[in-house]
Amino acid sequence: MADLLILAIETATGCGSVALTRGAGAAGKVLAEYTLQPEITHARCLLGSVATVMAAAGVGWGDLTAVAVSQGPGSFTGLRIGMAAAQGLAMALAAPLVPVPTLDGLAAQVAPGDLPVCCLLDARKQQIYAGVYRFRQAQWQRISPFFVVSPTDLVRRVILEPTLLIGPGLQACRAEVAAQPLARIAGTGLFHPRAATIGLCAGQMLADGTAHPAARAVPLYVRASEAELQGGTMREGGQEAL
Repeated sequence: MADLLILAIETATGCGSVALTRGAGAAGKVLAEYTLQPEITHARCLLGSVATVMAAAGVGWGDLTAVAVSQGPGSFTGLRIGMAAAQGLAMALAAPLVPVPTLDGLAAQVAPGDLPVCCLLDARKQQIYAGVYRFRQAQWQRISPFFVVSPTDLVRRVILEPTLLIGPGLQACRAEVAAQPLARIAGTGLFHPRAATIGLCAGQMLADGTAHPAARAVPLYVRASEAELQGGTMREGGQEAL
C-alpha cells in the first residue's frame, strides 16, 4: 500500500493542520504539512491551506487515493468544520473518506514502549477527553473506550500503574497529575494532534479495509453539546463519562 496518497485534515483543536501523506502507518511518509494559525478560524483558512499543500507537493486532485479527517473528540465547532470540508472534497473526488479518531492519531506519534499511554485533550468545563493505549503487534492499540473525565477522577480511576500521559489536555490537569507518583508526564509541546499522523493512520485503515461513504461519516463528540444537554439528547458516536 505504498502508493496510497491521502489528503488529511485535522481541526479537532484550535491549532489545526492539513497534510499529504503517502503509504500506511509507520512505513508511510509525509509529503507536506501545513499548520493553521490558531488565531484564524478553521472555516476561514482551511480550504486555502489545502490548496497550498497540494501545490507545494505538486499533487493534483486526481492523484489522491482518499481523504482523511480527524474525527474527534475535540472542539465541536472544529470537528464540524473539518468533517464538512472532508466530506465535500471526498464526494467531489468520488474518493473514500477515512475518519480517524483524534486520540488514535495522537497515540500514533509515541515511540514504541512498555508503559501504557493515556492521550488527553481539553474538553473544557473542567473535564478531559481521554483514551488509553498499549503497544501491541507493532502498533499502539486502544484498550479503553473514549471517555470524558474530571482531573480528579483521571488520577483516581485511570492512572493505576505507571502511565505515560501525553497531549494538550495535560494543561487542564497538570496539578492533579503532578501529585500522582505513577504518572509519567510528556512535554505538552511534544504531542499535539497532527494531520500528518491522521493521514498515516488512515493509510493503515485503508490497507486494513476500513473506509466510509462520505455522506455517512460523523464526528465523534464523546460528550453531548450544551444544546443537547438542555434538550436531553446525545449525538451519534457519543460515549458516557468514566
